[in-house]
Amino acid sequence: MTPRLRRALGVMLLVGTPVAGTPVMAQDTPAVSDSPLETLRAEREAAEARDRARLAELVDDEQALDAALERARADLAEARERREALESRQQAQRDELEALNARRQEQGGDLEAVFDAVADASGELRDDLAGSWLTLGAETALPPRLDPDAILATGQLATLADSLMGLTRETARVVALEAPVAGADGQVAERPVLRLGDLLAASQGQLLERGGEAGRLAELGQTPQRVAEHLRAFQAGEGEVVPVDPAEGRVLEALGLQPTLWERFRQGGAVGYVVVALGIGGLLVALGQYLYLLRVTVTLRRQLGDLERPRGDNPLGRVLARFHAFGAGHVPEALEARLDEALLAEQPRLERGQGLVKMLAAVAPLLGLLGTVTGMIVTFQSITVFGTGDPQLMAGGISQALVTTVLGLITAVPLLFAHTALSSRSRSLIGTLEGRASAVLADTLEAGRVASPSETPRHADALA
Repeated sequence: MTPRLRRALGVMLLVGTPVAGTPVMAQDTPAVSDSPLETLRAEREAAEARDRARLAELVDDEQALDAALERARADLAEARERREALESRQQAQRDELEALNARRQEQGGDLEAVFDAVADASGELRDDLAGSWLTLGAETALPPRLDPDAILATGQLATLADSLMGLTRETARVVALEAPVAGADGQVAERPVLRLGDLLAASQGQLLERGGEAGRLAELGQTPQRVAEHLRAFQAGEGEVVPVDPAEGRVLEALGLQPTLWERFRQGGAVGYVVVALGIGGLLVALGQYLYLLRVTVTLRRQLGDLERPRGDNPLGRVLARFHAFGAGHVPEALEARLDEALLAEQPRLERGQGLVKMLAAVAPLLGLLGTVTGMIVTFQSITVFGTGDPQLMAGGISQALVTTVLGLITAVPLLFAHTALSSRSRSLIGTLEGRASAVLADTLEAGRVASPSETPRHADALA
């Protein structure tokens, strides 16, 4: 800085000339009593004082001013060099673009059509095989995606041909490798993976699927049990059968999505639970009564072998005991009435539980119909809110409607069989009791153990 410039700056500071960029207020501006204006005026005066102090420091420190000027000159020179480099690079790129355009024009329309076909084939191949199993553990990679504005080279054709041949070979290979697999619980771990061409991939008997842009491996939602057993045996080297789905895995996936028996039962909802509970209760009652009838049949056969000694562990023995306890000397009508009374006393035990089983067999289909109506109401409510565009929204109500009907029929059929078995067994036992009791009554009457005609009026008066 020259001495004349330094003196000029000093005079500016002494006179109070404002620095560039600093607003100047006229001296005849009237004072304003508002506090915001006073605050702004105080801030402006403080800024002007700081600028004067900084300028005074620069004027006094000639070395700092010269150093700042040198730095500015160096930055300017560096910026000019960078600009020249960018301009030269831009010019080189323009020359290269012109050369490429000229080369492309020299190749003619036929080569351009070939390049377009190669570029389209490479792009379609990458898109189609991006989620394919061929890229899992394969020795050949997918061909690169070509730039439409690039120039065709013979190496690109060779690369595309090699990729096609290599991927074709991968369709017939069975590859075993280690890869990270996400389990059903979401945990990712290194697991042995078996790939069969482009058909399927499995790990420890579970079918795998690829998801996301990175193609990460994850277990399929549910693998059918038989398919899992075959895959586990083949991966362990103990089997020679591998389930193959020619529909690209859609059939196996559909089989895996089939609900189990417990899942179907849960689709019935609360009505399904009630139907099954009533069915189980009715079957238990029928089973208990049938076991009782079987025991009665065994004891009754023993009693039939020895009618002279009645036992109390069977209905026939109890009927005979009451008949013999009635004593002799009664009219035939009285003996027959006492015998009928003893038979009627044993009949409720033999027919116990049949009414309940019959009622449950009739109620189960009605409850299934109730669940059907409830499920259809839920379905129509879903249609009202969401429309018919998504069938999954209606699947819950439809499944409940169908499952409850099936549960009601499944419950009613065995209950009807149980009721038939109980009624036939009880009728058989009651018929045996009635036949043997009638035979005993007839034997008693034939033996002359009834009262004589002369004693009949006296007995009649006594009974009256």
